[in-house]
Amino acid sequence: MRFLPITNGSLGEHAYLLGADETNDCIVIDPGMPKPVLDALERNGLNCVAILLTHGHFDHIGGVRQVKDRYGAKVYIHELDAGMLTSNRLSLAVLTGDLVKPAEADVLLRGGESLSLAGLTIDVIHTPGHTKGGVCYVLKQERKLFAGDTLFLEGAGRTDFPGGSEQELYRSITEKLFTLEGDFDVYCGHEEDTTLEHERRNNPFVEVCRRSGW
Repeated sequence: MRFLPITNGSLGEHAYLLGADETNDCIVIDPGMPKPVLDALERNGLNCVAILLTHGHFDHIGGVRQVKDRYGAKVYIHELDAGMLTSNRLSLAVLTGDLVKPAEADVLLRGGESLSLAGLTIDVIHTPGHTKGGVCYVLKQERKLFAGDTLFLEGAGRTDFPGGSEQELYRSITEKLFTLEGDFDVYCGHEEDTTLEHERRNNPFVEVCRRSGW
């Protein structure tokens, strides 16, 4: 499998390019800034056919419009976060003053879908908590999980933004991610990678919530 991580901007957001080895088509997950992603696509001779968004915050969607315009890629986002693509208030971009060009979603997700894109099969899991429409993307054959800002190395996403909920996030992690069979490499929206088994054993956010009886 072709796999290329890209780190964007002052918040260190991670975008990911991936596709099957036998094709030049690829998927971009969370293009937070346009230039690094566009440069990587051009440098590697790749054709972006789909943009998959884990959620709608500005640091994860900042390059969507430009990548979509350049490649005609379809944009996938959960229906509860779709409004963030066209609102700098909802995406929280107004907090930084670095406004994001609006883009329209092509495919509204609900969770439970199995997508066939760029030679890969990608399962969609709805994981609210960081945002109402947060999702994770799972490649079962490749044992990879793209967690956005749901799950981090010994941590979890913030819940103090509009639409956030600690209880929802805890349940998303424990009932939807930790119940996946076996181990997965977990690629987070920021900071270091981890594994699902490491988080099952060591995640302090999960342990604190468990002690609270959630």
